[in-house]
Amino acid sequence: MIMADKIIEQRKKNGWSQEQLAEKLNVSRQSVSKWEGAQSAPDLNKVIAMAELFGVSTDYLLRDDIEESAPAEDLPVISGTEEPVRRVSMEESNTFLSLTEQASSQISLGVWLCILSPIPVIILALAGKEGLIPLSEDQGGIIGSIILMIMIAAAVFLFVKNGMQLSEYDYLENEIIDTEYGVTGMVKERKAEYEHKHMTGITIGVILCVLSAVPIMASALIKNNMLSGIGVGIALVLIAIGVWQIVRVSIMWSGYQKLLEEGDYSRKKKSKKKGIVAGIYWSVVTAVYLAYSFLTNDWGRSWIIWPVAGVLFFVVAQIEDAVLNRE
Repeated sequence: MIMADKIIEQRKKNGWSQEQLAEKLNVSRQSVSKWEGAQSAPDLNKVIAMAELFGVSTDYLLRDDIEESAPAEDLPVISGTEEPVRRVSMEESNTFLSLTEQASSQISLGVWLCILSPIPVIILALAGKEGLIPLSEDQGGIIGSIILMIMIAAAVFLFVKNGMQLSEYDYLENEIIDTEYGVTGMVKERKAEYEHKHMTGITIGVILCVLSAVPIMASALIKNNMLSGIGVGIALVLIAIGVWQIVRVSIMWSGYQKLLEEGDYSRKKKSKKKGIVAGIYWSVVTAVYLAYSFLTNDWGRSWIIWPVAGVLFFVVAQIEDAVLNRE
């Protein structure tokens, strides 16, 4: 409930008209009308005065997430924790969401580049082997590897750039926060508008990852190395698009959750420092994928590490939750 609705509720509960409340606060009736219509917000002195008149806390009036009008002494600043609170303003929230939207596009693009990077190696090496291009298999593989490294370098640049831009807001993941008036309502509204896009992106991403097996199975029916390579390439394209969709909408969704302290960013989970295992897990998966692929030069099959790692991550996350809850 926003402040405007709370003022109306408390005024009516006390049986006062707008004129009567305005008189008690030494303001005009038009001011009260604007407050109740959410056209303007009272200054801090008037908020304190209203809290005294209504017999409620200033936190109740200012914070959208507090619904019950308990007295000030009955409203703890933070429930269940003694950690310091980080105040988040409307300006900070809007800036963070803008940077998160930018990061969701660029980081997902980086992931897309990483998944597609083996395709030049596979196609050029096979094309050289089959005599379809004026290069030998080794030459095609070398040129493909150069393109692969360029694509990975571009992806790393995007990861580092956006990571540095968002590092200023790391406190949203680790610290207890308290948002200023209007922030919670704004974020909830934007999150509700984004919910359909989020669900659609996740659904399309999962479907494309599942369908990625089709071109590989189809090419296996035809005993032709080049067609098999093309089948793997198409599979990687489907996986890349699917993962791009999932990562893009998930990053934006997590931005809303951070500001609202929901999901993996709830106060309970913050206090348990959840998320360390996830970072280590995906770093190890990436290292294994690159090491195996470069050492064996088996880019045509090493991509299977990613879908397998995705399935196993769910198991790892559940184990981490169980351990943290037991603690």
